[in-house]
Amino acid sequence: MTFGHDLAQAMSHYGPLSVGVDPSREELSSWGMPDTPEGVMAYSMSILEAAANHVAAVKFQVAFFERHGARGFAVLEHCLDWCAGNNVLSIADAKRGDIGSTMNGYAEAFLMPGSPLEADAVTLSPYLGFESLRPAMDLAHEHRKGIFVLCLTSNPEGASVQHATHGQGVSVARAIAEAATAENASADGMGSVGLVIGATVGEALRDLHIDVSALRGPILAPGIGAQGATAQDAAEVFGEASSWVLAHQGRSLSSAGPIVEKLRSAMVVAAHELRTELQAS
Repeated sequence: MTFGHDLAQAMSHYGPLSVGVDPSREELSSWGMPDTPEGVMAYSMSILEAAANHVAAVKFQVAFFERHGARGFAVLEHCLDWCAGNNVLSIADAKRGDIGSTMNGYAEAFLMPGSPLEADAVTLSPYLGFESLRPAMDLAHEHRKGIFVLCLTSNPEGASVQHATHGQGVSVARAIAEAATAENASADGMGSVGLVIGATVGEALRDLHIDVSALRGPILAPGIGAQGATAQDAAEVFGEASSWVLAHQGRSLSSAGPIVEKLRSAMVVAAHELRTELQAS
């Protein structure tokens, strides 16, 4: 089975929710946990235990592990291995992007079976050119993994690059979306090359003439909850493409912690709300 197939199955079963594992200094403090590798482990495992068999996927913000050096990466390795052993789809939010052998190295780190940091999917930055991601796309295809390519991100500053146009008047974001669509052309069902598009982008998809309904791959949509967007906003932004949307929530769910049962309840409610709004669009 491919990542796209597995994700589609999980979204259908649990609802279109991705839960963030984001052990920042602020998050740990809000739970009364120390900003140490031990605190990162306790925080992360509480979220994973709440999410298992209740959400479609979990997304690890790699930076919050990386800041603790080797011990932080050891925690991330443990968490990714736990996900693999408990049938929880994992996304490494690493936003890697480079060229040639360096890009291949990043791809092997997160997508190669047996790698200590092996995840089911990874986020990638295409701003050295979409084709610079080819080593990761090839490795993902070979090992039935997934990738999510930054397209229209939820931060306001992103527009200065993503809305920019080249000589033919096509925006950077549109070119990225069309390239991802081409990668999924032969997919049977949901493809494994996805896009990151914030639920807060408003009319940008329409204004930039981006047809995400043609993507045939997952749309990882941050911005719901703490960043201000609602499930209804996401449905309005994505319209006919709403069935492809994997909505991401982090702080708005973790605020229910650290008690696992309360976290799980918040996740179930959020997944139900997302399913209702996105399926109705």
